Amino acid sequence: MKLARTAMFALALPLALGLSACGKKDEAAGGVTTGAPIANIAPPAGKAWVDVVATTPEGGYRMGNPDAPLKLIEYASYTCPHCGEFSEKGFPKLRDNYVASGRVSVEFRNFVRDKFDTTIAMLARCGSPDTFFPLTEQVFANQKDIFTGLEGAQKDPALATMTDARLFAMLGAKAGLVDFFAARGIAKDQANACLANVKTAESLANGVQKAVDEYNITGTPSFILNGKNLEVATWETLEPMLQNAGAR
Repeated sequence: MKLARTAMFALALPLALGLSACGKKDEAAGGVTTGAPIANIAPPAGKAWVDVVATTPEGGYRMGNPDAPLKLIEYASYTCPHCGEFSEKGFPKLRDNYVASGRVSVEFRNFVRDKFDTTIAMLARCGSPDTFFPLTEQVFANQKDIFTGLEGAQKDPALATMTDARLFAMLGAKAGLVDFFAARGIAKDQANACLANVKTAESLANGVQKAVDEYNITGTPSFILNGKNLEVATWETLEPMLQNAGAR
């Protein structure tokens, strides 16, 4: 069985174990090749780069200049506390100081690790591309409350035998996730329709396997810059690499 499907459908996996699976990389990893300073790139008239959001063929959501010289990919899990820490401490600076300059684009790719993570990812993708990043920030900002809901939901014995088509809707309701997203603009009928689309779950799982095969992703968050796995997981180690690559 492939890693992706193991992560998504391991129904007996306790939530506490799932939460401990994300991990920080070796903070002593090497940097990227030094590049000359890159000048700011002006956005289209009447727009800001941080408002330019689109889906990508790889299944991610990209914010910023699609032709940015520095293309950053973040692989993250909604049930990973380290990803929540980066969202709080690093993402605002990445967005406002680097993506806004047009020199860096950032693409978020879900690295789902279990059924809980998959359910949240399906809901975060339920709106238009413009809503994805705000919803993602809201999930990370409210991780503690979301974990409480997930811990309660996993006690339901029916989840162990539930079919895929009903599993995510059941989790969304039992864990309070449908209500959480409804309060942030995703109507309940819309959310339930998204959770019933098993093809989305399969695509997310396949994306995990591809990330492992292509970039050797072993933990979250992970950052890829112009095709290179930087092997760092904190803003303190990522920012110098962006500057070294020319965003300075």
